Amino acid sequence: MEELGLILRPTTQYSNTPPLQAFTMWPRLKEDIQTVFERDPAARSTWEVAIAYPGFHAILIYRFAHSLWQRKLTTLARFVSHIGRFLTGIEIHPGATIGRRCFIDHGMGVVIGETSEIGDDVTIYQGVTLGGTSTEPIKRHPTIEDSVTLFSGAAVLGPVTVGRHSRVGAGSVLVTSVPAHSTVVGIPGRVVKREARHTAAGKAIIDLNSADLPDLVAKAIGGLADYVEKLERRVDELSDRQGGLEEKTNEESEELNRIKEILKNTGS
Repeated sequence: MEELGLILRPTTQYSNTPPLQAFTMWPRLKEDIQTVFERDPAARSTWEVAIAYPGFHAILIYRFAHSLWQRKLTTLARFVSHIGRFLTGIEIHPGATIGRRCFIDHGMGVVIGETSEIGDDVTIYQGVTLGGTSTEPIKRHPTIEDSVTLFSGAAVLGPVTVGRHSRVGAGSVLVTSVPAHSTVVGIPGRVVKREARHTAAGKAIIDLNSADLPDLVAKAIGGLADYVEKLERRVDELSDRQGGLEEKTNEESEELNRIKEILKNTGS
């Protein structure tokens, strides 16, 4: 009960920790629900979002767990996040930092590590991993800047930075930092396009269309196929030339044999 009192009442014991204020939670709650409507056309009502969207539930549980973590109630925070993982299939460490309007769609299998930092307006699909690459208690998880989209199964590993308004394609494994407005695909992830898209008012567009992500393997195979075709045409040209030379040589040989026959008959 003493720990619960620390959570609910303002305190100066932890100077860098803001008090948990219910009055500031309602606007954030409404904002999160509105975010779902903006990015998921399947959402039809506020009640549907409130009771049937695991990504929405995971963010709510994370915020509570994160508040406990800030108050140094780490074991209780981990227990709350564990309950959230059990209920939603989404694992968010309470030590992670997540900005406003983060939308986790479907969400099953999402893992967000302790030192991860996520900006505002980030969209995360199922199976995404923000993982660490060190066993030391240091910054070992990614930093995801504003308006980034992480598609299904993407993995961002280590203390790398994904620049704002970037997209990481489905199944990609990113282990290096990428600049803003990047499109990343492949294993390991590589930047294949840099393009900034904005509305007429200048607001950045959150691009959820994964159909236009380049296929590096198909592009490479296509380039090899074109090169092989050029080589085949060149071989055919050389073969034609070689065939012409052989035919000319045969004609010359026949002519030479006739001359030899004439000379032989003349000599006899």
